[in-house]
Amino acid sequence: MSTASGTRVPGLTAAWDGLPGGTVLDERTVDGVGVLTTAVLDLDADMPTLHAWCTARGTAFWGLSHLSVDELRETYAVVDAMTHHHALLVRIDGTPVALVQAYEPALDHVGEVYDVQPGDLGAHVLIGARPPRAVAGYAPRFVREMARVMADRTGATRIVGEPDARNVAVLRVLERAGFTLGPEVDLPTKRARLTFYDVTPSP
Repeated sequence: MSTASGTRVPGLTAAWDGLPGGTVLDERTVDGVGVLTTAVLDLDADMPTLHAWCTARGTAFWGLSHLSVDELRETYAVVDAMTHHHALLVRIDGTPVALVQAYEPALDHVGEVYDVQPGDLGAHVLIGARPPRAVAGYAPRFVREMARVMADRTGATRIVGEPDARNVAVLRVLERAGFTLGPEVDLPTKRARLTFYDVTPSP
């Protein structure tokens, strides 16, 4: 990440750079949810699961439903090579449930359409499956827990999202999770709605 003076400084996710797929970044027990494990996406072992999610009904806004397994792997190999964007697979009690992509907003197109603040961390979340013990209100609770995981692991103080502005279902989940809905903005691939969630890392 570069400052206004041009000096390169480590981003919030710098410690994740170059970690091999499957590396566990965080594991915690969450009351009413189970054991939540967050690991670096494995481009081989996790790809069939991710492909099933990306091509499932209701995930069209993710924009990858037209890709084959091999093409999807190539797409995430590009992400894996980035130093400012990281793909993570999340499991609950060992069952894969979601893909989370964490990125530095200042180095992304979204950083061109809002005033990036110190401590901002961008995130995309694709909830692919519900764990067997999921209870009512699971989705917003899961999103809040993942915001906490990212804050604890990176020191982020605000999670920034930019879902497709037409994705009413996701926006509703984010609101229920405590996110503030910001303005609509134009990004290269979509009309997006900015969302913000203030979070303090655990002591």
